[in-house]
Amino acid sequence: MSDDRGRIMLAIARGAISFRLGNSLPADEGASWLNEPGACFVTLTMGGELRGCIGSLEPYRSLLNDLKENALAAAFRDPRFPPLSRQELESVRIEVSLLSPVVPLTFRDEDDAMAQLRPGLDGVILEFGPNRGTFLPQVWEQLPTPRDFLLHLKRKAGLPSNFWKDGLRLYRYSVDSHREEPQSRR
Repeated sequence: MSDDRGRIMLAIARGAISFRLGNSLPADEGASWLNEPGACFVTLTMGGELRGCIGSLEPYRSLLNDLKENALAAAFRDPRFPPLSRQELESVRIEVSLLSPVVPLTFRDEDDAMAQLRPGLDGVILEFGPNRGTFLPQVWEQLPTPRDFLLHLKRKAGLPSNFWKDGLRLYRYSVDSHREEPQSRR
């Protein structure tokens, strides 16, 4: 995706959050590609630490609506954090990750599954019954080995770290990620 598209998506995400906090920060929403179905995650960080992250795994609404709703959810409805305050807005850094289609993995066992993971490239969804969790490819920066990545993903999905049973499903996806640079924030 072009840098122009990245700048547009970042401006829309910041604009939606700013508007909710009572500030007007208009963003160009006229590009036709924003009306196509899309799935994205919006990640907020402050001082290099996670401050909110919410997204969609599959497209079910326009990219524009997905982007705005996920920006608002990351800022105000991530259950791990209090709602973002007006004072924090200047310090928060926004990242938008546009997801590729999700592809199921076929594997014999846990070792085979880990051997198929591509560190730094794959976002991964883990499902077992009602339990579900995902990590964006950016999480490989903190969990660089497939073993650690999968262990923490199982925990995120609400399963024990040593869990492995038939019926466990894994899916991979990639992202086109755009992050605000410090000087681009308003």
